[in-house]
Amino acid sequence: MDKIIGAAMILIAATVAAQAQVPADPSQKGTLVSPASSDAAKADVLKDLAPTGKLRAAINLGNPVLVQKDAGGGEPRGVTIDLARELGRRLGVAVELVQFGGAVQVFEALKNGTWDIAFLAIEPVRAAEIAFTAPYVIIEGAYMVPADSPLRTVADVDREGVRIAASRGSAYDLFLTRNLKAAKLMRAEGPAATELFLRDKLDALAGVRQPLVAYAKTNPNVRVMEGRFMAIEQAMGTPRGREAGARYLRAFVEEMKASGFVADALKRSNQPDAVVAPAAPH
Repeated sequence: MDKIIGAAMILIAATVAAQAQVPADPSQKGTLVSPASSDAAKADVLKDLAPTGKLRAAINLGNPVLVQKDAGGGEPRGVTIDLARELGRRLGVAVELVQFGGAVQVFEALKNGTWDIAFLAIEPVRAAEIAFTAPYVIIEGAYMVPADSPLRTVADVDREGVRIAASRGSAYDLFLTRNLKAAKLMRAEGPAATELFLRDKLDALAGVRQPLVAYAKTNPNVRVMEGRFMAIEQAMGTPRGREAGARYLRAFVEEMKASGFVADALKRSNQPDAVVAPAAPH
């Protein structure tokens, strides 16, 4: 059965590349995935990605590069929203946006079975429980420091006595936990990491470059370092064990990158500094 499903999914990917139909939203590029070549293969994909009859997409509101939400409320927007809705359209199911304040809450909700797909950075800790696609966007992990800080380069930060604020469970927290040799991480929940950095006069704040730069423009007492300490590879994922769904997601992401869909979504959401990830190696 696995061989049959695998062959069917390969045929789906080939059909995606070969056929182009007008999408529901003419502002979005991409093709309409044809129905699965076998009813069994289609049923397996739907069982994996929409077991409740709808596609429940975990949305991380803590990453403004990928999701934007107006202060006055309303529906979130951004590249992850566009990808979730396009996937739902192709599967022929309604999309439910399950919103979370940060990546750590998305990951923790996995055990409750509250979502079917998620948009998270690829990380070994997460990959043990989530089947990831290749990345669709790459963003930078950067440091913000006091304006008069003697720390000038990324390499300067990993020293004895240096204290770094980070959002608990974020991709950069997990990365720095594995890679720092001398500096000490000080963790807080989500946006509270910035408050911790300022209140306790810490030496650096780790985060995604774009929101750090935006904050630094409003506060002359801080600056964002040049260079990055990590490349954050943002991908789609589904809980492990959903093999047909994972294969479908991998093909979906590759087509979304190749067709220009991801680049257009980033442009619409005013994220020019985010980089579309290269095609996955075959």
